[in-house]
Amino acid sequence: MGKRSDFVRVERDFYPTPLAAVEPLIAHLPYSFDYVEPCAGDGRLIKHIDELTEGHGECLFASDIEPRGHMISRCDTFDVDITGLGIDFCITNPPWDRRILHPFIAHWMQQAPTWVLFDADWMHTKQSAILMTYCDKIVSVGRVKWIEDSKGVGKDNCAWYLFNIMKEPHTTTEFYGRTA
Repeated sequence: MGKRSDFVRVERDFYPTPLAAVEPLIAHLPYSFDYVEPCAGDGRLIKHIDELTEGHGECLFASDIEPRGHMISRCDTFDVDITGLGIDFCITNPPWDRRILHPFIAHWMQQAPTWVLFDADWMHTKQSAILMTYCDKIVSVGRVKWIEDSKGVGKDNCAWYLFNIMKEPHTTTEFYGRTA
């Protein structure tokens, strides 16, 4: 699960997104918006966004390489192209494996501003340097309880990152710390 965890990883990094991880994001979304969810799993993130925005955030397309919900298309995220469709955002909790995550961010931010949930420590690494030039916002989430029945929370702090290919060069990334 994390770099300091001795838990066996769940195949394909299927960790449904808990409500508490989505709540900090909502204040940074417009009142009404359309989005895609290309790593939808069982659709939990979509359900939480719908509940928290009272239906003002509409998921127009959801997919996963191994869908676990009836409204989620089976496809590889790198085969999806929404360029020119006027989608406001890509919003997702993708696999955190850097071999997938970095190309994922590069692929999606070229299509729409992309909100991605993953470990907060990443922003402090050398490997983040190039992608951070496209990061408009970081919203701190803190530690997340990924496994519902577990006694504790994960060992890594998490954050939502907003990547945008249209970000003005040399502008500051806005950081929002935890409010609760």
